[in-house]
Amino acid sequence: MTYEAITEVVGNIDLIFLLIGAAILLIEIVEMLVKGTFKRRTLFEMGASLSTQIPSILVETVLLTTGYALYYIIAEATVSWSIPLTWWGLGAAVLVADFIYYWEHRIAHEVRLLWTQHAVHHSSRDMNIVTAVRFGPLEGVWAVIVHIPMLFMGFSPEAIIGAQIVVLAYQTWLHTELIGKLGPLELVLNTPSHHRVHHGCDDIYLDKNYAGILIIWDRMFGTFQEEIETPHYGLKREFDSQNPFTVWFSELPELYQNLRGAKSGYEIRMYLFGPPGWTPND
Repeated sequence: MTYEAITEVVGNIDLIFLLIGAAILLIEIVEMLVKGTFKRRTLFEMGASLSTQIPSILVETVLLTTGYALYYIIAEATVSWSIPLTWWGLGAAVLVADFIYYWEHRIAHEVRLLWTQHAVHHSSRDMNIVTAVRFGPLEGVWAVIVHIPMLFMGFSPEAIIGAQIVVLAYQTWLHTELIGKLGPLELVLNTPSHHRVHHGCDDIYLDKNYAGILIIWDRMFGTFQEEIETPHYGLKREFDSQNPFTVWFSELPELYQNLRGAKSGYEIRMYLFGPPGWTPND
């Protein structure tokens, strides 16, 4: 399989999920209009989610292009063998990337410095398809780093990049309340029901269902939670801003204050790399 073939396959998959997402969004808007729940706040919330693409695209263009170039440098300098670019090779890459995504995602919830970026995705009180594109400006940098081990497993940079896109594209359709539970599929795949749990700020739902495509990772590692009732969405703390700049940098002011007030190197390390919400009294 050539690079062009991989690009075409990944591009088609990305387009398919984009079209599915667009269709769901249209139905969501029609439903809100019929029910009279499409308010000015809803429009501003969608605008805030879409606005996060501005810094994300800038970062991807500048920093991530450099980061992905490192894949090629590392591969040429250190890897003497490679998994062939075949259908099974690309399938294996998606499976491994999905496993890595589980840990990438979970660690982003457990390390405060990473949470300052990922919290942007969780800061909306709404759950609709537009929330799927709500990203922290520097989230992609962590994704580049955490997938480097795939190079040493023999996956080519093209396969790794393509697999990451597939895992992220799949998740587009998960951000909706339109779709209920999907029977036996719930046992294996990440579904809208499972992902609603992940966005819930209720105590029972916190830090659950980190999966990208396969929910089996959560079942294996003890982070699975079934949707019992409709979650309350958003951050655990009070946050309901639609100001783009406030959304982009929502976690940074408090982190800055914590670091200013730190009384030791240990406190600085814990504020940066400890779990979100850590205090010296813990």
